This record gives sequence, C-alpha cells and structure tokens, in this order.
Amino acid sequence: MRLSQITDQFKEKLEISEVVQDNDFSTLALAVSEIDMDFCTFIDDAKYVDQISSNASMVITTPEISSLIRAKGVCISQSPRISFFRLHNHLVGSDEYMLSKNFKTEIGHGCRISDMACIADRNVRIGNNVIIEEFVSIKENTIIGDNTFVGAGTVVGGDGYEFKRLPNGEVLSVKHAGWTNVGSNVEIQYNVCIDKAIYPWDATMISDFCKIDNLVHIAHGVKLGKAVFLVAGSLIGGRTIIKDRTWIGVGATISNGLIVGEGARVNIGAVATLNVEDGSAVTGNFAIEHKKFIQFIKSIG
Repeated sequence: MRLSQITDQFKEKLEISEVVQDNDFSTLALAVSEIDMDFCTFIDDAKYVDQISSNASMVITTPEISSLIRAKGVCISQSPRISFFRLHNHLVGSDEYMLSKNFKTEIGHGCRISDMACIADRNVRIGNNVIIEEFVSIKENTIIGDNTFVGAGTVVGGDGYEFKRLPNGEVLSVKHAGWTNVGSNVEIQYNVCIDKAIYPWDATMISDFCKIDNLVHIAHGVKLGKAVFLVAGSLIGGRTIIKDRTWIGVGATISNGLIVGEGARVNIGAVATLNVEDGSAVTGNFAIEHKKFIQFIKSIG
C-alpha cells in the first residue's frame, strides 16, 4: 500500500495535508511495535522520534516534527493520531489490509456447546473437547484450543474500548480488526470479557493452561503467557504482557502497555502502573515491591 494512492480519494476524510515522501507499507501499528512487516505509524510528540521502530516505513506527523524524521516516508497532518486511526478505520475490511481471508466457522470433535451460546458464523475455529456454556458469545476472529472451558456469560473476541476525541467535539470509535487466540486446557469462568486486538496482524493471546476467574476483563492486544492465574475482578489494560506462571490477585488492576514478569505476583487490590520484575511481588495503590509496602505500613502504625 501507499498513502498517496489512498489520499488521492480520501485526503479530506483522513485529514491529511500532504504526502511529503511516500513509502510502501503492509499494515498500521504504533511507532514502537516490533513486527516483521513494514508499517505506517504516527508521531505527535518529538520526544518519541528516537523510539520509532526500524520497520516503520511511513510516519504521519506534524509539520514541526517532520524535519526530525530521517529515512522514512513522511505524511503531514495537523492531528497525526486522528489521521492514523481514521486511516485504520478506512482500511478495515479491505483484502489488502486484513491479511487473512474469511472462512466458515469450524468446530472440532467432542465439543459440548450450549444451544443458548452464540458463535459467529465465520472466522471462528474451536478445537476438540471444548465446553461452551449458556449465554457465551464467541465473536469473529477467535481461535480456541483443545480441552478449553468457557463459562456462562463470557464474551470472547468483542471490540475493545478505544475512542479518540475530535477537535469538533465528536468522538471517533476505533474499529477492532485483530484476533483473539485462546490456547488449550484454558479455563475461563463466568462473565469474563476478552477483547480482540485492534490491528489485523495482532491478537489478544491467552496461552495454554491459563486459569481466569469470574468477572475478569482482558483488554485488546493483551498477551498472557502459560499457566497465568487471573483471580476474580482483576482488570488487565490493553497491550499488557503477562509472562508465564504469574498470579494476579482479586481486584488487581494492571495499567496498559506494561510487562509483568515471569512468576510474579500482583497482590490483592494492587494497582500496577510500572513494569513488574520476574519473580517479584507488588502490593498497594500504586503498587510497589511487597516487602517495602509492609515496611511502610509498619512505620506509620
């Protein structure tokens, strides 16, 4: 794809002023994304210029920042973020952008699926010996592995929460074109919400042997490693990576874009706003290393 070809017809809709230097790209992604594809991105703050991924071949940016960007295609917009997500919404559904072809939903052997469950007619693949209870909704672009349980009231693969305020006071709703991949031997209990990813190349990942308790929310693009335990009422912000054998406690909140290390613990009610080291435990709001939290509590007791 090339922006010049798209903007010839939709320049006003995308709020793009000028394509200064054009470059081919295959998809869209955030500037720091490490994916094996050439992509178009946006920069609306000069402090992020040095963080642009090497695979970003096209950058939508302001006139002031454009001179700082080297060896990339450049497109000018007064609102790069808005132009970027308008472009994404415009491309969603096109064969060139979506990367994969639609297929009729496939269900494996030995599954027990309630008649009161709702499963999309296309782009769903369910493995063998899967149990899906009543009032479960499995949306398009979802893959579920063998021997997985999905409890009543759960939604897998719904659109996530991504909105952008426009200068005129309106709100732009960002379409979700990615996937939700649930591994094998996963247990998802009752009234859980798992959102699909935004970009066609991306997926929200629930790896093998994860155990997800009631009333958990997992936002778009989250990656859970193997055997992660998410306890009731926990909330995982978008694009967060939670590594293998991690435990997230009752009512804990993990902010978006963080990395929670292997074997770590985010304790009951904690609000994590920083990365969590491998094997460590954090407590409190905002969460800090558990021993420091206990020492602090004792010091004011």
